[in-house]
Amino acid sequence: MNTATARYAGHLRTEATHIASGNTILTDAPVDNHGRGEAFSPTDLVSAALGSCMMTIMGIVAERLALDLTGVTYNVTKHMAADPRRIRQIDVQFHLPASLSTKERTVLENAARTCPVALSLNPEIRQEVQFEYAG
Repeated sequence: MNTATARYAGHLRTEATHIASGNTILTDAPVDNHGRGEAFSPTDLVSAALGSCMMTIMGIVAERLALDLTGVTYNVTKHMAADPRRIRQIDVQFHLPASLSTKERTVLENAARTCPVALSLNPEIRQEVQFEYAG
């Protein structure tokens, strides 16, 4: 069964529909590549998917350890290369509670770094992941 269907809406925009939920995602080409930049670009989605996948896997591990990660945040920054145009680096910065033990931190950080998206990306794409503990 298909995961998603999509259609080209014109003007460098696509609309993808997730089959199981019916949710839709719009993409636009970025302003620096002939687009309007009014929605995620496809490479933005790849970058956001890395952070979301890492957080999801950390959430699965946290539930197993009876930890509540509700409210944890992360930032994603994408760096592009030219010739050929591609993602060269994705920075992910997590903001986690300081109350986590050293063992919990190690387990969560390992879970993040081994999420399916992280393991699926081309090894030439550098993944810079930082974990900040505060509060």
